[in-house]
Amino acid sequence: MFESSRLFLFNLKQNKIFEFFVITVIIVSALEIGAKTYDLSEGTLLFTKYLDVFITLFFLIEISIRFLAEEKKADFFKSGWNIFDTIVVIISLIPVNESETALLARLVRIFRVLRMVSIIPELRILINSLLQALPRLGYVVLLMFIIFYIYAAIGSFLFHDINSVLWGNIAISMLTLFRVMTFEDWTDIQYETMEVYPMSWLFYMTFIFFTAFAFLNMVIGIVVGVMDEEMHKERLKSEPSMSELQAQIQGLEKQIQILIERESNKQPDK
Repeated sequence: MFESSRLFLFNLKQNKIFEFFVITVIIVSALEIGAKTYDLSEGTLLFTKYLDVFITLFFLIEISIRFLAEEKKADFFKSGWNIFDTIVVIISLIPVNESETALLARLVRIFRVLRMVSIIPELRILINSLLQALPRLGYVVLLMFIIFYIYAAIGSFLFHDINSVLWGNIAISMLTLFRVMTFEDWTDIQYETMEVYPMSWLFYMTFIFFTAFAFLNMVIGIVVGVMDEEMHKERLKSEPSMSELQAQIQGLEKQIQILIERESNKQPDK
């Protein structure tokens, strides 16, 4: 009885129509949160209140279905996404009123939009790729910080008297260089220093080459490489393993043997 119920819930969880309905509720939840940022009439506020209760109860039922559908319940909490979804659903049960936890409940309801990531596999691959790439990106960020620090020190020493607002100290100089790296009116900064130091364009050109071109391409390369690895892992998970293939072959051999025996029994005795 229990196993049949679990299989029913498992099939329901895997059903594409059910997944589409869950995604639709998540989108409606996001729209409902956005609507509350406007000045609404009393009737609309009452409607959003009932809608929020429905969405909260639906997410509670949906997470319960996913939990009960697991063959081994402990495996459910081995997934970080399941833990995240469970925390969001539990905190969403906090009533939104004038209590001290009202702000926390409202903020958590905003994070319900992130459940879209846990539902759609392609989005999970993107997030997992970014998380896997963080350790490798750390060395690139460290090298970029060193370049920033060196150029900020040079800029602070050379251009301090030209514009102390932009080059007053090394911290402000690093912020100015970040503006240069993102191409936010960086030519105005360059032409200002070129009036005093005509060759200062070399300072900006080399900095932009190192940061905006070289390091940015390194970051993109690392993320793309990790994403390719994650997609390869997902393909391997979807493909049957050698043991599964051997089991399928053995099953086919048994079926063929049974068919041969049946055909031989049907032949009339000579």
